[in-house]
Amino acid sequence: MTEKAAKTLADLIEYRYGLPTDVGKDRPAEGQLAQILDRRSHRRWKEEPVPEDLLQTLLACAFSASAKSDLQQSGIILIRDKEKQQAITDLIPAMPWIASAPVFMIWIGDNRRIRRICEMRNKPFGNDHLDSFLNAATDCALAMQTFILAAESQGLGCCPISNVRNHAAKLREMLELPKYVFPYAGLCAGYPAREGYSSMRLPLSCFVHEDRYDDGDLPEEIDGYDRRRAARHTPPKESWRGLDKWGEPDFYGWSEDKARQVAVPERDRFGSFIREQGIKLD
Repeated sequence: MTEKAAKTLADLIEYRYGLPTDVGKDRPAEGQLAQILDRRSHRRWKEEPVPEDLLQTLLACAFSASAKSDLQQSGIILIRDKEKQQAITDLIPAMPWIASAPVFMIWIGDNRRIRRICEMRNKPFGNDHLDSFLNAATDCALAMQTFILAAESQGLGCCPISNVRNHAAKLREMLELPKYVFPYAGLCAGYPAREGYSSMRLPLSCFVHEDRYDDGDLPEEIDGYDRRRAARHTPPKESWRGLDKWGEPDFYGWSEDKARQVAVPERDRFGSFIREQGIKLD
């Protein structure tokens, strides 16, 4: 479904969650709300470059995002060098769209800047603990999502790359990351070569709790979601994970795929990397 095909926001909400709803039925499918509800992930790009003025405008939008306590602990390393962009792709060969993206950047958590400011103003840095890391990571997430929404409003498509954290130590060397700075995610951007993929989401009842946490209906919610999502897009058998370890299930849905995904350790040394960068996680 596209924004043009949808008549109301309810149409877009139904497509995103796979469930009928009256929410938004009196609102036309237009404007920023429609853009957010119909957003897509893109992995194929036109060769058309992103104008520099537009890129700088989008970055200005990105860093206008909320920042925890106004500490502003996010940043990017814009990869202009195509050889370096290819070298990063070589670390993640399953994602060749990194190399072909007209714009590629690494979002970084920057806890170094505030520490330097403390030195400049002759003050101790009194928050050397886990929350300091969390604040920088949150600033990154907020700014990156703002960039994505701004880019999509201008006809660009984006694809975040969390897999860069699998190669944090190599990126540290490649990007000359100093102490107190860490890679958060990569981000591809460009003009889409085809319509992107709209990923169906879990029902709002899984995300929204009232007055207390309650996941008592989770088994039923997940089963229903698995069936709705598979009805729209069944994962091809060649993409099934861990067949040698867990075999072939009678039904391979989203929950089976994600359970198998997180059953395999990944980025289990990222905490050690963060400590090597001088950031405490206590």
